[in-house]
Amino acid sequence: MQTIEAIRRRVNNAEDLLSIVRTMKTLAAVNIRQYEKAVEALVDYNRTIEMGFQIILRDRPDEIIPARTDHPARAGVVIFGSDQGMCGQFNEQITQFSLAQLDRLQVQKPDRLILALGVRLIAYLDAIGVTVDEARSIPGSMAAITEMIQDIVVKIDGWHSHQGVSRVFLFYNHPLTGAAYRPHWLSLLPVKPENFRYLAEQTWESRSVPIYTMEWQQLFSALLRQYLFVSLYRAFAESLMSENASRLATMQAAERNIKDHLEELNALFHQQRQRMITEELLDIVSGFEALADDKRTDQ
Repeated sequence: MQTIEAIRRRVNNAEDLLSIVRTMKTLAAVNIRQYEKAVEALVDYNRTIEMGFQIILRDRPDEIIPARTDHPARAGVVIFGSDQGMCGQFNEQITQFSLAQLDRLQVQKPDRLILALGVRLIAYLDAIGVTVDEARSIPGSMAAITEMIQDIVVKIDGWHSHQGVSRVFLFYNHPLTGAAYRPHWLSLLPVKPENFRYLAEQTWESRSVPIYTMEWQQLFSALLRQYLFVSLYRAFAESLMSENASRLATMQAAERNIKDHLEELNALFHQQRQRMITEELLDIVSGFEALADDKRTDQ
């Protein structure tokens, strides 16, 4: 039987843990909103890029830039995971989804060059025997995402120049409503200009149609670079948003479990305390009766 002091220590520890869980819940909720605002800001940015494509494709609807296919078998794979724990099956789910999707795309294991983002993801990939070509930590702030994107672009360029990679895929978790998310993938390269051809058929938003004076190939190339930047930035923001959504769900479940455990401990504490009070009362009554018996015997 546990002493009342031991039960009280367990209650205090559970209350401290509950306080930590609630703090982590708050931080996760704040981070979700932060990355959600970043994703919302990308909508206008992406719309500006689409408007640039729209103007070019209105003038040159039949121009197609063929994608380079030097070594179509080889593929660069960027998988977005997490640095921090307490986010459920976040890394396991995106890993299993990525490997299954690569199998469906018929990318053989020797032809996969994997860039893993996130310490936890890297550890999980190593544990299941997946070879990682390059590893990076997840940026700790919104400002650091841009620098990381530049690093990834340099890595992708190195894949293409030195290792014959012509296809690049992004795998990340996409947020849904509430604390839910689902694995998602995007074919980043090669960029197929025909994917933007629907823009040429759209009606311009005003009567004043912009013109451009620079070479259209140069402008098109600049817009493609911005498209790649937006795609990578969105992948980062949505992955971080999903990570915090998963952590929020995990903390909510932990909070419920701790509250249930606290109720059990408090009930046990009061039961033990009542038992001790009862025992003390019984001792007092027994002592009183013994004294009364002694007095009667003396008389």
